[in-house]
Amino acid sequence: MRKHRGFTLIELLVVIAVIAVLMAILMPALNRVRKQAKAVGCRSSLHQWTLIWSMYTADNNGRFIQGQGGENQTGQNQWVTVMRAQYQNLKMRTCPMAYKPRTEVGGGPTPFVAWGLLNDGSYGSYGLNEWVCDRGSSSAGGEVENYWKTIYVKPANRIPAFMDCYWYDVWSHDIDRPPQNVNDVVGTGTDEMKRVCLDRHNAAINCAFIDWSIRKVGLKELWTLKWHRNFNTTGPWTIAGGATAERWPEWMRQFKAY
Repeated sequence: MRKHRGFTLIELLVVIAVIAVLMAILMPALNRVRKQAKAVGCRSSLHQWTLIWSMYTADNNGRFIQGQGGENQTGQNQWVTVMRAQYQNLKMRTCPMAYKPRTEVGGGPTPFVAWGLLNDGSYGSYGLNEWVCDRGSSSAGGEVENYWKTIYVKPANRIPAFMDCYWYDVWSHDIDRPPQNVNDVVGTGTDEMKRVCLDRHNAAINCAFIDWSIRKVGLKELWTLKWHRNFNTTGPWTIAGGATAERWPEWMRQFKAY
């Protein structure tokens, strides 16, 4: 009779070692594919938002929402409230890389949490460029001349409208400082560029512009976009403005400069 011979301990250890090596090789690739898929999902959500915003402005003679300044979470003019009737899927408000409110994941401010919960239970991880508002002088914070009130302006493909954001809106200035580390993303009143300078999509965020185009924007590129009418796109944090790699916080120094 034939004897059935099993695996020896050495053979089992070799098989386990081979599997471990294959996993070590494959896991980074799988993680990259997973992140790429989420980035595509993010751009898909932003595409749906551009359709919503374009229909809203088309129905209002090209004008944007009135908007509301400050951190008023109950304001009826915030986009979260104004646009609520325009969509049904609440997941549209969140990037797949940041789909849980920070209250559900430990409360720490990071690029990968959603804002909220607000007083009405709202949460999301996209924000509106606060300069893209049809705001009157009484609510413009003394800078009424800086607002993009309609879509009929140039350069529309350089004016951010809706993007990955730590808060539901962002009020950027060309002198805003970058985050000192990946978690320094709050910014209130000043340095609000931190809210969008998020390492959420491999040193970039996804952004929709007021010509309704969507693309990936490098983190250092944020300072070259035309956030408001008088925004200096060759300011102190750009190549044209003399910014060097050494000036940036250490975590951003290796990122592409603009």
